[in-house]
Amino acid sequence: MSGAELKKVGLKVTLPRLKILEILEQAGEDHHLSAEDVYKILLEQGEEVGLATVYRVLTQFEQAGIVRRLNFENNISIFELDTGDNHDHIVCMKSGHVREFVDPVIEERIVEISKELGYELSSHNLVIYGTYKE
Repeated sequence: MSGAELKKVGLKVTLPRLKILEILEQAGEDHHLSAEDVYKILLEQGEEVGLATVYRVLTQFEQAGIVRRLNFENNISIFELDTGDNHDHIVCMKSGHVREFVDPVIEERIVEISKELGYELSSHNLVIYGTYKE
């Protein structure tokens, strides 16, 4: 996403917004970041952006549909770019690490359950909690 795309969703292009967006886009496979994670990365890059600004920008991105905020048990709150795909999450209760997965059998069963109960499925959110055994 670029500055022009930020403007398209009604956000003024600012350096903090561009930097935070860049961090989210470059997060790679492990793209679930807390506001604190983003803040630490900014500090490592020598950027002088306060934690309150990071929270504010992430909230603005959430409202604009750029990111999704995921709230898990143990007060774990992370952000991920909203790519429009449908995936579920598994959370380690010890480390707080979040992984995503897609399982066609689960997806199919969720659709079936919705139909069986008389619902038209608009979305779902499945979170599995456990402890990762190393």
